Amino acid sequence: MARGKKINLFLNDDFEDGWVVVEDKNDNEKNHIIKENQHKLVFKKEKRKGKPVTLVGEFFLEKQEAQKLLKELKSSLACGGSFKNGFMEFQGDIKEKIKQLLLNKGFRFKNNS
Repeated sequence: MARGKKINLFLNDDFEDGWVVVEDKNDNEKNHIIKENQHKLVFKKEKRKGKPVTLVGEFFLEKQEAQKLLKELKSSLACGGSFKNGFMEFQGDIKEKIKQLLLNKGFRFKNNS
């Protein structure tokens, strides 16, 4: 089913009686905002078109704050990147540089990162 609001229609109901909107609990949990020191970030390493990409996340920030942070990191690292599905993607294998910058900003990481 496509993303959006789910609607339950019960048998023998008329459309004029009103519709019941079912809230998806997973969507509500993903949209909450937390402080920098409460994040538990992890690293993922992937290859896109044969080139390494470093993923960091999952960030629980407002979209504007995440875009601002991404812009600061990209300019500090002199690399390209994007923000998709709560993860920041950076071009290249630059895990240690990203980790140091985010630690300075107050973010935390899981122990195995």
